Amino acid sequence: MSTVNAEVKKNNNENAVSLIRRFTKRVQGSGVIPRVRSIRYSQRQPNHSKMKKNALVVLGMRKEYELLEKLGKLPEKKTKGRR
Repeated sequence: MSTVNAEVKKNNNENAVSLIRRFTKRVQGSGVIPRVRSIRYSQRQPNHSKMKKNALVVLGMRKEYELLEKLGKLPEKKTKGRR
């Protein structure tokens, strides 16, 4: 990832407000803010072995649930609504 510096220098007869406005325009023009916002919440993809391990865990839990269901050892489900 390359860094982009947005640098502005104050002119002789320039006030602080116009300097800030010029800096803001320079930052928007450089495209830094959209790039940072696009990668803000991105996550790395899990590796293949981790995905496989998680899938095996889920399959094992499902198999155990089905066995308990056949044996009738699961607690009864509560229903919503009138009693």
